[in-house]
Amino acid sequence: MPQDLSPLWISLKTSLLATFITFFAGIAAAYWMLGYRGKARSVIESIFISPLILPPTVVGFVLLVFFGKNGPLGKLMEPLNLTIVFTWYGAAIAATVVAFPLMYKTSLGAFEQIDQNLLQVARTLGAKESTIFWRISLPLALPGILAGTTLAMARALGEFGATLMLAGNIPGQTQTIPMAIYFAVEAGAMEEAWFWAIVIVGISLFAIIAVNLWQESKHGHRNQAKQQSRFTTGQITAPWELTINSSTAREPQKFALGSKFLGTPQLSVDIEKVLTGFDLKVSFCADEKPLGLLGSSGAGKSMILRCIAGIETPTSGRIVLNGRVLFDSQQGINLPSRERRVGFLVQNYALFPHMSVAENIAFSLPKGLSKSAIKQQVQAHLAQVQLEGLGDRYPHQLSGGQQQRVALARALASQPEVLLLDEPFSALDTHLRSQLEQQMMVTLASYQGVTLFVTHNMEEAYRICPNLLVMEQGRAVQYGCKHDIFEKPSTVGVAKLTGCKNFSAAVKKGDRQIKAVDWDCTLQLVEPTPECFSHVGIRAHHITFTTDLNRENTFKCWLVRVSETPHRMTLFLKLHSPSTTLHDYHLQAEVFKEKWMTLKDKPLPWYLHLDPLRLMLMQQSDYPY
Repeated sequence: MPQDLSPLWISLKTSLLATFITFFAGIAAAYWMLGYRGKARSVIESIFISPLILPPTVVGFVLLVFFGKNGPLGKLMEPLNLTIVFTWYGAAIAATVVAFPLMYKTSLGAFEQIDQNLLQVARTLGAKESTIFWRISLPLALPGILAGTTLAMARALGEFGATLMLAGNIPGQTQTIPMAIYFAVEAGAMEEAWFWAIVIVGISLFAIIAVNLWQESKHGHRNQAKQQSRFTTGQITAPWELTINSSTAREPQKFALGSKFLGTPQLSVDIEKVLTGFDLKVSFCADEKPLGLLGSSGAGKSMILRCIAGIETPTSGRIVLNGRVLFDSQQGINLPSRERRVGFLVQNYALFPHMSVAENIAFSLPKGLSKSAIKQQVQAHLAQVQLEGLGDRYPHQLSGGQQQRVALARALASQPEVLLLDEPFSALDTHLRSQLEQQMMVTLASYQGVTLFVTHNMEEAYRICPNLLVMEQGRAVQYGCKHDIFEKPSTVGVAKLTGCKNFSAAVKKGDRQIKAVDWDCTLQLVEPTPECFSHVGIRAHHITFTTDLNRENTFKCWLVRVSETPHRMTLFLKLHSPSTTLHDYHLQAEVFKEKWMTLKDKPLPWYLHLDPLRLMLMQQSDYPY
């Protein structure tokens, strides 16, 4: 062991100071760059990273130019009788510069890994950017930040070239462990060099192992919590055992709107947004009755919700909620998400993973409440979605159905004036979806605001929403009462979305008569034939079979093939003559299995009847479907 241990204390002093500085500077730079989209981004990024790829002597030379007697910073410090060159402060600065890129890049990667839905939902819950940083971004990025801190410290501890250029090698003042190793080897003192090498390796490994143990302990606690939750789940009502008693349905809890809006809730949307592939252009109004946005994937449904929530900005247009202008391109109004009073339930629910169920709900409560008031309101919201007793659990300990209900309770806790539901059942199995759908209907019945419900499931939309807005390629093609849309779809695309499977091009033949071109038959209508139509359709379950050959719209048919579901049979039928292939058919008919048992043994041809009251005339869709 060498008699002079000053390299150890100087190295620890400079590396700890460098780590302290890079910790805050690296996090600040990373978080700023995360949201910066300016033209100079690549240039700034290159400057931040350059100490990592440049030779250390070059970095030291640049620092010497800046801090030297004739350098810009050196001249500024000269009147104060301060100097950096050949001091331990210079060693700390050199270590800070070379360690900064590791801290910056690791922190940036940690922030980028955070699910953006978490941050966007937090904004809709009324959180400020500072709150989002301290309560969501920083805790979630903390493992990566600690890893970056460890790497930065190890890099600062081992810095040699830049330190030698700026601080020199003054024993007892600026000589760090790497310099002690180098000059010990130069002097032939190999035992001393080995001693310092072992010391610096030991310090670095100790820091890395300590961080790894801390992270493993956190994972261990999470796994233990998961195991405990498996054994205690039986004490809690499981989502598939959910029951809605009559008292709950008769007397739902009411959540008053924080804005004290006393009139009829109303949302008016008239926006346009230019997107890749198509332009979103839609105009509609919604009131307290849930409005379903029905359409295929990519039709623009979710984008409408994101524009209302303030997550996306429309190219032009206007959004008004209960008399408040949320967005107006002409007047330059674009309220931030936190001021819009919007509850947003996204597809993956976006629960904050580091917060318990109670903390997730409390996050969206109005600020300034006492602890007792917060606890009381959290319990009330948990009771509203039948999750009493789960407040101390974390999202990873919940089933998908439970997570969805927590997300709904959290959205309602923010007292929103409009509730945006973006396919809330898409990640659930069929049985659980049915149970939670019933719970959702009870909750929405007690909610006193505007509700928009996005789905591509037509049966789901029909059950939950009295009114529908049908979307195709960014356009609203039909808007109104669900009964009118299902009975009289305006286009082929709308008919397909509402479950119709049988279509044919059609032309007018008379006042109450049309020609179904693809089916090669003439059909009688009850009402006068309209002038504008291109297709005729009929739903599969509206096709019936008859023995009365004199009935109008009755035709011979041959069975091509069948498809079985648990309760129904789908029959693929060809009119007028037998088929030649399995794909040679005109119509699909759906019958219950009881009817199929009486029908299947009858000799072909059969006779089917197309009820004139069930025929639907419509236009060809303007967009490919």
